[in-house]
Amino acid sequence: MKTSVINGLMLTALCLSSHTIAHQTGDFIIRGGATLINPDSDKTNIVLAGADSTMTLTVDDNTQLGLNFVYFYHNNWAIELLAATPYKHQVTIQDKNAVLGVDGANLGEVSHLPPTLSALYYFDSNSAFKPYLGLGLNYTIFFKEKFSTAPKSLGLSNLKLDGSFGLSAQIGADYQLDEKWSLNASVRYIDIDTEATFDVGGASIGKASIDVDPMVYSLMLGYTF
Repeated sequence: MKTSVINGLMLTALCLSSHTIAHQTGDFIIRGGATLINPDSDKTNIVLAGADSTMTLTVDDNTQLGLNFVYFYHNNWAIELLAATPYKHQVTIQDKNAVLGVDGANLGEVSHLPPTLSALYYFDSNSAFKPYLGLGLNYTIFFKEKFSTAPKSLGLSNLKLDGSFGLSAQIGADYQLDEKWSLNASVRYIDIDTEATFDVGGASIGKASIDVDPMVYSLMLGYTF
């Protein structure tokens, strides 16, 4: 008798645990936390009047408040929108051949927003740990491009960067703290390529094809509605 009661209680507990842990169709999750964008470290060649200048550019990392909105249209499938506060990246010039004698000079900064819409597939899991894979589409908007700290001797002005469409891929996991709250960690790659144009001494002769192609790392706290 005692054994049957204990077994019944254990079975009930397991069922309740499974029900609590599993994502359900119609669940809506809002997440917030830190998101780091780490651009590709490859340097970008600067072209002046159609010729390679031998100078290059690099873009640094930046961390901002990241936001996620996730809707489950199936127990295993969800749609995710990645948003964030605007990112600001410092742009640095490399002049190893001393063409202008400004190697390592900071030229200015570029701001951007990288909204990304992804489809997520969650693997079946009977635990609080829920891994998933994602594939999506990104559109990056660049704004406030400016040569704010460039040496005046370079005569740089009118920096413009084109918007970029590209694919993204990610791997991530939720860890359920209780029925409502969860921790999320993810790593994603985003294909971001843009064309930069700028003036030198008042002439529109500067150009650089920039492959930003960042790795994006997020750590967030989520709440399920």
